[in-house]
Amino acid sequence: MNNPCFVGIDVGSASVRAGIFDVAGKRLGFAVRPIAQFHPRALFVEQSSSDIWAQTCAAMQEALCAANVQPQCIAALGIDATCSLVAVGNAAAPVSVAENGDLNRDIIMWMDHRAGEQAAAINATQDEALAYVGGEVSIEMELPKVLWLKQHFPQRYASVWRFFDLADFLVWRASGADVASVCTLTCKWNYLAHENRFSESLLNAVDLNDLPGKVPPQVLQLGSVAGRLSAIAAAQLGLPEGIVVASGIIDAHAGGLALISTAPRGSLAIIGGTSNCHMVVSPDPVMVPGVWGPYWGAMLPGYWLNEGGQSAAGALLDWTLRQSDAWPLLEATAQAEARNTYAVINDWLADLELREAWPTRDLHVLSDHHGNRSPRANPAARGVVVGLTLEQGKDALARLYLATLQALAYGTRHIIDRLNASGHTIERIVMCGGGSKNPYWLREHADATGCDMHLVSEEDAVTLGAALLAAVAAGAFITMPQAAASMVRPGGSMAARPASKAFHDAKYAIYLQLYDDMQRCRSAMAAWQ
Repeated sequence: MNNPCFVGIDVGSASVRAGIFDVAGKRLGFAVRPIAQFHPRALFVEQSSSDIWAQTCAAMQEALCAANVQPQCIAALGIDATCSLVAVGNAAAPVSVAENGDLNRDIIMWMDHRAGEQAAAINATQDEALAYVGGEVSIEMELPKVLWLKQHFPQRYASVWRFFDLADFLVWRASGADVASVCTLTCKWNYLAHENRFSESLLNAVDLNDLPGKVPPQVLQLGSVAGRLSAIAAAQLGLPEGIVVASGIIDAHAGGLALISTAPRGSLAIIGGTSNCHMVVSPDPVMVPGVWGPYWGAMLPGYWLNEGGQSAAGALLDWTLRQSDAWPLLEATAQAEARNTYAVINDWLADLELREAWPTRDLHVLSDHHGNRSPRANPAARGVVVGLTLEQGKDALARLYLATLQALAYGTRHIIDRLNASGHTIERIVMCGGGSKNPYWLREHADATGCDMHLVSEEDAVTLGAALLAAVAAGAFITMPQAAASMVRPGGSMAARPASKAFHDAKYAIYLQLYDDMQRCRSAMAAWQ
């Protein structure tokens, strides 16, 4: 095919994106559609696979129109998605994961924390396989969620034909291929890719010995051909029937592909969004307590992956802004000026910093509002704010916003410290996602970690990462680094400011101490539970 194009479909927590790229990585068309979330009660977050597929098709058709390219120029399709659990019954019927049995809710989202008891039971086994998830399975992974469904709704569990990670579900929906990706199965299902097996002892210990029969039987390497686009899916997406559909990948890992494939050594990829994911690869396995992995071949073929993260990042900033008495003013100002709320709050912060050199000297935040994914691996952790006054209005919100940005940066520093102490050598950070568009996010992360921040020119690097998979699967490139060398171009950078080091060292020590303080508070009240 002359001048082939490649599609990347990225399904995030709140929206689906479709992008069309050429072999040089130029974006030709792009579209975004919202997807629904259901919050029936605290800690429960569900979605609908039919809604996600419908919005995927709508976004794809819109991107095609924007690209002004003929569908026959599309050579392949790559798909990434959040690591959410999809339950599918016989004849492709949805299986409800909702307590009320709503069939429209057949997905337990990654951020859902209902399966705390099940995660604890899995970790109590102390199975050797847990060494490959930093020592403990996370409440956000799939085995606890599957076990929750089996224990609470055994008939529904029995009716499940396939449990899919969302990316693998979308590959199946597009091609009919009953396959799983090495990325999804290894990173979220405790599959031991380096040995091509599940741990039988782990599954037997928690009564999930039948699970291997409910997941796809074939595990594909990244960049593999999963199948061909079916006639039905082609008509719905507006793409040619029979084009290559690449094996799926988790959304953050698609971003990691784009960020570090060409220079993996010493690079930490941060994919920022609702949550933050921190990705680092190495030629040899590195065991890092409290950090997921090492996973063989789960992001960059031929390398082991360690994956840290923060369960609430963009979501925490959004929540922080909305709690303030100044939120109505912030929202009204943004609407009146036709700007994003973050552009306005950044202006407020700039004004505050003109009057105060260190606005957060006496205000400190521990950013564990939705638990601590890494490196403490404590989903029951809680956030803390110390140093509140009766201050109100614009300055109060700007100050708290900055303190929260700094807390997220200190969380990243904590992950980097643990990675480096275990054998990695992080020298640079490459970032994509919502935070990469915020100069204060970049500045605080550079200053807090002492690492220069680097960007890529494509503002939606995750969607581009999915397109890289499509390009390799279609045979346009032999390896992922070759694809990235052609399709990913460097963007800007931001250097750490040496003059801020002492300030951030002091605040980082307080950040670490706040966790211990919070744990003492919880221990003191344990008798009252």
